[in-house]
Amino acid sequence: MTADLRLKVARLSCWTGPVIPLPLGGGITNTNFVVSDHGEQFVVRLGDDIPLHGIMRVHELAASRAAHACGLAPQIVHFEPGALVMRFIDGRPLTATDLQTPAVLERVLPVVRTCHAELARHLRGPTLMFWVFHVCRDYLATAQAGASRVAAELPGLAALNDELEHALGAITPVFAHNDLMPANFIDDGHKIWLVDWEYAGWNTPLFDLANLAANGHLPAELEEWLLAAYWGRPPDADLLRRYHAAKCASLLRETLWSVVQEQHSSIDFDYAAYTNANLARLARAYDTFAQLS
Repeated sequence: MTADLRLKVARLSCWTGPVIPLPLGGGITNTNFVVSDHGEQFVVRLGDDIPLHGIMRVHELAASRAAHACGLAPQIVHFEPGALVMRFIDGRPLTATDLQTPAVLERVLPVVRTCHAELARHLRGPTLMFWVFHVCRDYLATAQAGASRVAAELPGLAALNDELEHALGAITPVFAHNDLMPANFIDDGHKIWLVDWEYAGWNTPLFDLANLAANGHLPAELEEWLLAAYWGRPPDADLLRRYHAAKCASLLRETLWSVVQEQHSSIDFDYAAYTNANLARLARAYDTFAQLS
């Protein structure tokens, strides 16, 4: 399979001559390669539309181009069905430990804020909304239809999804990234870039902040700093409760994403262990949310 994919990358029409694609690890949804061509380096993301996950590559392309236009993401140099080619960023993907460092988090927050405040001005064409509660309902239906390993948990997770949607309440949407994994931030030593825009879409800014905190395993004091720095004021009780609802929703979505991947993905990754870990984290996050209710 890898040899076939490398051949597909090597045959893309954008290269100036023969190239040798090298696998780029780390992805658990797509297959990525690094290619050197005429003294420059590029990253190739292979992947078709994935209706199961609401991924539409034309929309990812539009979001990636808009992100580049406002200085957040590398330039897209080529697109054709099943392949997205962007310039390589010579930097280091961040880790959860990095995000738990206040000095790093202070550099990351402006990236998120720029996404919310400026990216939409550069978007062209139709756009999508990423409503996490719809995403979770769709995943729940897929898991139920596929006789999931965690089928007994699904009714309770469905009820939780409804509870969290009600708790979040009305929103003012921004164009958000919606997949703020630490490794999607790349530090080149001078600036921090944000990559992987396949889940981008209109959402509440609370989801990106909660998603960032959940994926970075931020301690409570940094979560409150994040909210205060984003809004310019200490979070009140209502904002904290809505934030923790969004955090639970982020962990619920990650859990159900993994449940569906258990059934459908061919990538060599232990999705069952990932599902179990996220279920445990969701339970702890819900305890915090419930104390604020």
